[in-house]
Amino acid sequence: VQLVESGGGLVQPGGSLRLSCAASGFTFSSYVMSWYRQAPGKERELVARIISEGGGTNYADSVKGRFTISRDNVKTTVYLQMNSLKLEDTAVYYCNAWRIGRNYWGQGTQVTVSS
Repeated sequence: VQLVESGGGLVQPGGSLRLSCAASGFTFSSYVMSWYRQAPGKERELVARIISEGGGTNYADSVKGRFTISRDNVKTTVYLQMNSLKLEDTAVYYCNAWRIGRNYWGQGTQVTVSS
């Protein structure tokens, strides 16, 4: 099983980034896919979750209206489009795949929002 995140980097406040998580080694379409983040000194928190392609999403209140999660079951990839980035969005962002009895994590990608 592999979850490989990419797309992180340094961006100014108000900017945008698109994270990708390429999945392999499991039946991608059967899993709930999520993005979490962990800032220094803070606990890991859920950012966004997508149940299935084309529907069933949840967002943390802090990112609603700014972030969009999507998935492509053919490419076995989940995306996180992040717009209007704020300083407080700075964190390591992790991809997660979950189904009953299974829980997989990626290695994380750093997102730094700074002027």
